[in-house]
Order: sequence, then structure tokens, then C-alpha cells
Amino acid sequence: MNRIYHIFLFVLFAFGSEGVNAANPSYKTTADSLYAEGQYEQAAEIYEALLKEGEAAELYYNLGNCYYKTEKLAYAILNYERAYRLNPADPDIEANLNFVRGLTLDKVNPPSELFFVTWWKDLANAFSMSNWKTIAIVSFILLLTGLLAYFFVSASLIRRIGFYAAVAGALLVVVSNLCAWTQSQSLQQHDAAIITSPVSTVYSSPNNTSTHLFDIHEGTRVEILDQSTEEWVEILLEEGKQGWAETKNLEII
Repeated sequence: MNRIYHIFLFVLFAFGSEGVNAANPSYKTTADSLYAEGQYEQAAEIYEALLKEGEAAELYYNLGNCYYKTEKLAYAILNYERAYRLNPADPDIEANLNFVRGLTLDKVNPPSELFFVTWWKDLANAFSMSNWKTIAIVSFILLLTGLLAYFFVSASLIRRIGFYAAVAGALLVVVSNLCAWTQSQSLQQHDAAIITSPVSTVYSSPNNTSTHLFDIHEGTRVEILDQSTEEWVEILLEEGKQGWAETKNLEII
């Protein structure tokens, strides 16, 4: 099996990106089979190769599973986070992400947020961005149909139904577009990272001779405040602590 796997990888990389794009489904099937056989590292290599040709929530999710099985916690979290960014409505992605977060050494307590902020995030993440766009299109059709019924049908019952349908359609158009926009903004932001080294020391300024503030461990999620220097980034933990960490110790989500 290992020999077949190495021959497969040779073909995969020898033909380059055009070959990958032409046979993505079969490559993914091979990776899935390797995963089912317990060959997690080999499956991870193929998922990584496929992701270089284009992002997909399912591929990140499967890659996260491979890293979890090989006890690479930080990279499991990193890929679950990337999968969640693309499809926050998937319950399996969210469940696995929450599970592996609970295995990290650092237990960060994020500050509470206003209830309507939480409510809006939950609503925006209830469906994927593509689903919200579909809902917006259907809602717009409902709006037009309702307006046509209200203005061009003489029967009072149909006109009343048309009016309420138009109102509902208008509200859904606004909400669905706002939710799709919220997810779009989230996808464009790359201001969060996962600590990938076993331990990363955080300093008061971007050099390792400054004051040692605290240590953070692999798998911890941080927000990036400043990445103007190549070797250092200013980070912020969810609980409010901040400082400078070396770029080599983290990876952008």
C-alpha cells in the first residue's frame, strides 16, 4: 500500500496544478481511503496538495481530522478554524473545533459581549454564505411576486397576501444580504492566528531582550494587532492580555 501511495504522490505532483484540478474528486477519494485505513499522514499530504489548488471547508475539516489523529493539536485546531471560516453553519466542524479547543493547555476566558452581538453572529452563521445568497435571490423573487399580486390583482384576498409576501420578502432580502456580507467580511480578514510551537514567550516589545510578560502554548488562538515587522507580531488574547511574539511560533488562520 505504501508503494502505491508513493507512486500516486509522484503522479500527483509530476503533472502539476492542471492535473490536480482535472482529478480532484479521485484524489480526494484516495485521501479519504487512506484516512479510513489509518494512514493519516499520507492522507494529510494529499489534502494539503488539494488545498494548494483551492480552499474548501471539507478539505480543511478532513485535514484537521488527520492532524488530530496524529496528535498534532495545534494544526488540527488551525485547520478546523479555517474550515469554520468557510462554513460556520456546519455542526461537525463546530463540534470538532470546540472539542480540540478544550484540549489546549491555556484556558482563555473571553470577555462577555452584548447579547445582540452574539445573536447577530449566531444568525449570520446559521447558514453558509452561498446559502444566504440563495435565500436572498428567493426572497427577491418573493418580493416581486408579492408586489405584482398587490398592484395587478383585483381580488382583495390575493392583494392582501401579496402585500404581506412583499413585506416578508423585503425583510428577508435585507437580512440575508447583511448576513452574507458579514460572512464575506470575516473571510477577508486574516487577523487571527494559532500558536503552533509547544511554548511561545510573549514580550513587552519586539525583541527577546525585553520584559517577559507570559507564555502561551500550542493551539491557543490569538488576534494579531501589528505585523509590521517580519519576525515579530503583536498579539492579543481573547481575555485581553497582549504583547509581542515571534512570527515563527504561529500561523495565520
